[in-house]
Amino acid sequence: ILDVRENPNLVMPPKPVDRAAEWYNIDFSLQNQLRLAGASPAIVAAAGGGASPRDHLARKMRLRRKKDSSQDDQAKQVLKGMSDVAQEKKNMEENGDLKYGDLKVRRWDKSLEKPQLDYSEFFMEDVGQVPGVTVFQIENFVPLQVDEAFHGKFYEADCYIILKTFLDDNGALNWQIFYWIGQEATLDKKAGSAIHAVNLRNFLGAECRTIREEMGDESEEFSAVFNNEISYIEGGTASGFYTVEDSNYTIRLYRVYGKKNIKLESVPVKGSSLDPRFVFLLDTGLEIFIWRGVNATLGATTKARLFAEKINKNERRGKAEIVTLMQNQEPPEFWEALGGQPEEIKKHVPDDFSPIRPKLYKVGLGLGYLELPQVNYKLSVEHKDHKIKLDTLPELRLVQSLLDTKCVYILDCWSDVFIWIGRKSPRLVRAAALKLGQELCSMLHRPKHSSVTRNLEGTECQVFKSKFKNWDDVLKVDYSRAAETVQQNDNLQGKVKKDAEQKDQMKADLTALFLPRQPPMPLTEAEQLMEEWNEDLDGMEGFVLEGKKFTRLPEEEFGHFYTQDCYVFLCRYWVPVEYEDDTKEKEGQGGEGGRGKGDEDEEDKQPEEDFQCVVYFWQGRQASNMGWLTFTFSLQKKFESLFPGKLKVVRMTQQQENLKFLSHFKRKFIIHKGKRKQNADSQPSLYHIRTNGSALCTRTIQIGTDSGNLNSEFCFILKVPFESTDNQGIVYTWVGRAADPDEAKLAEDIMNSMFDDTYSKQVINEGEEPENFFWVGIGSQKQYDEDAEYMKYARLFRCSNEKGYFSVSEKCSDFCQDDLADDDIMLLDNGKEVYMWVGSQTSQVEIKLSLKACQVYIQHMRAKDSEHPRKLRLVRKGNEPHCFTRCFHAWGTFKTPPS
Repeated sequence: ILDVRENPNLVMPPKPVDRAAEWYNIDFSLQNQLRLAGASPAIVAAAGGGASPRDHLARKMRLRRKKDSSQDDQAKQVLKGMSDVAQEKKNMEENGDLKYGDLKVRRWDKSLEKPQLDYSEFFMEDVGQVPGVTVFQIENFVPLQVDEAFHGKFYEADCYIILKTFLDDNGALNWQIFYWIGQEATLDKKAGSAIHAVNLRNFLGAECRTIREEMGDESEEFSAVFNNEISYIEGGTASGFYTVEDSNYTIRLYRVYGKKNIKLESVPVKGSSLDPRFVFLLDTGLEIFIWRGVNATLGATTKARLFAEKINKNERRGKAEIVTLMQNQEPPEFWEALGGQPEEIKKHVPDDFSPIRPKLYKVGLGLGYLELPQVNYKLSVEHKDHKIKLDTLPELRLVQSLLDTKCVYILDCWSDVFIWIGRKSPRLVRAAALKLGQELCSMLHRPKHSSVTRNLEGTECQVFKSKFKNWDDVLKVDYSRAAETVQQNDNLQGKVKKDAEQKDQMKADLTALFLPRQPPMPLTEAEQLMEEWNEDLDGMEGFVLEGKKFTRLPEEEFGHFYTQDCYVFLCRYWVPVEYEDDTKEKEGQGGEGGRGKGDEDEEDKQPEEDFQCVVYFWQGRQASNMGWLTFTFSLQKKFESLFPGKLKVVRMTQQQENLKFLSHFKRKFIIHKGKRKQNADSQPSLYHIRTNGSALCTRTIQIGTDSGNLNSEFCFILKVPFESTDNQGIVYTWVGRAADPDEAKLAEDIMNSMFDDTYSKQVINEGEEPENFFWVGIGSQKQYDEDAEYMKYARLFRCSNEKGYFSVSEKCSDFCQDDLADDDIMLLDNGKEVYMWVGSQTSQVEIKLSLKACQVYIQHMRAKDSEHPRKLRLVRKGNEPHCFTRCFHAWGTFKTPPS
């Protein structure tokens, strides 16, 4: 059939003639001709009416041909479609647009994509970046990381997420994520663990599945994570869902007084407390009774009713019923709440009754104790913008603006004690205030019906608000402002505008974290610098503060300092030669006419002006500031009169000395404890010799006489005094087995310079200590550090926002304990841990920013020094561990603020 259709010239055998079909076609054409000629339907029907009985055979043949042709058309369409698809594939492969492999269906894990969500609220940036096991506990819908010591210990009522990080065969990080369900866990914890397990997978971009593990039915793979050491603990944290409990209301009875603004005074809940001249408010919880005495005013009743409406609306959510009663018309439930009806209601309130004025206290934390100063709101300037005449308006004294949102207050109203807690107040102060409020009623004389009420900022009870003048519950709204104008800083006012400006200017300087550690100065370079500075020194005189005057210090005591004393050193230096050349150049610019006699005069004056005086003031850690004040008002003025225009004053504190000043003592800089003329020879003393970064920064400092302070990489000097007069004692120079030979020789020289021949001197190596004197003199033999590797890595950074933005700066390698600023965050790197030291006056903003800076530094050091990965440790002032304190030379107690 296809060949005939495609080639019409092909000769085919003749078909047999079908007469019926031929007649039918002729007859049909005749009818069409009649119809087209406009013949009537009857004539057309008559023309077809002469059909023979074989008409049905012709109809069958026609239908058969029609069916065959439709099937041929369908087959043609299918073949054409298949050929088109094949041709299209061939063309695309030739052009390189598509490969056959791309048409394959992808696996489920290949089509996963990390959602563009921020998970920093739940997981730290370094989670899953180091091989190991990390455990999270679900608490209040949030995953909290669990300490390593509690890995494998699960509470029965909790749910956990376990992340196992490991390296695959290619050395790339890979993860396994499990979430463990306790048998007593609540629905919120179960859902939270499953949700956050998926969040953790998305955060890491992992392709693994999250595996569910149930208590008592853990898989072998899960048990292997904890070395098959899984234990269960009864209990768990509270559910994150709010639990609805029936409120228990305390029955209170208040006497209403006041004219313009009513006030309430708590009275005993009994019938004898009623007075016919007053209005009383009985609060039973879901029923509030307004009792009006026979002689009470209608205005007081109306105001008490309005007050009860506020209580119902703000504290009872409109569920309470308010009932107004007249005297002698009380229902039985009213007397039942009061404990019975009295025989007679008498007048018992004095005519000259005046309520006790409330006292407002501010709760604060002092140095190891609680502070409770009273707020003198009588003279407060925060009441109004204008001055208040207290004589004419004495009631305008206790106002809402006295309450600071960062503080906690106690309002003592004699019969009621209210604790007001600001939204931004510290948690420790809140707990202390609640304890104080309870003890206030027990320690001081208070009526039996007195109570302590806790009020959070924004949810104060109406009785508390009534103690204040014009407590404003209405928010001021400017309806003329649109949403677009609110976003513009021009329309912002006050603190909102300041915060918006600071947010725009917010920046951080973390450059110091990425700089390399300061290399130690070679000994030859330090000695050369020391020699040059001493060549410039023409002379040095020393003075020490004794009593209220500075006296001259003997030259043999130069280099000996005491922690409770102040010293002054006057140093005369030759002026550098460059100064003379610069002067001649300036004179040469004046022209030839300015030379001659002027040059000769200048040469005559040169020897007298070729010096400069520098006064170094040194203050010990335990010395008061009176030494500096005494110096500025006495000795400094005398020096300025002697050397006008040539005097420079440099103030220094212990272990923060000027390098040029240290060079004059040639590494024999000794710091003793106590005062200079204090007799302390009867007790043994231990001195630690240590160099920080440079030989110039070598100090010998007296430390606690304890063998635990020894270290195998340092040298120590131990003085053991005797009671005999002919021989004062014995002195040991203890040399650690890993100590530097130059420092060992220096320690022996320092020992010879510190003690005269009346002492017996010995140099002993570690492990050769005599039992009779050394260990007895130092106390007893204890375990001590045998290495000082931290000296090679120790770095101290300061995190502060005092410049108006957050910045990190590095202290020099010669840092000391006093460099720990109490109002800042300090970062200490000892090669193994990075300690984040938090001062007592640090702000929350600095803590959050410093934590981010720690993470940045740890990641940077992990990439730079992968052999020594650091761990983050948090340290608060006063709780420093030994690994932290040993990085500081002669660690001791912190300095107390000067009085």
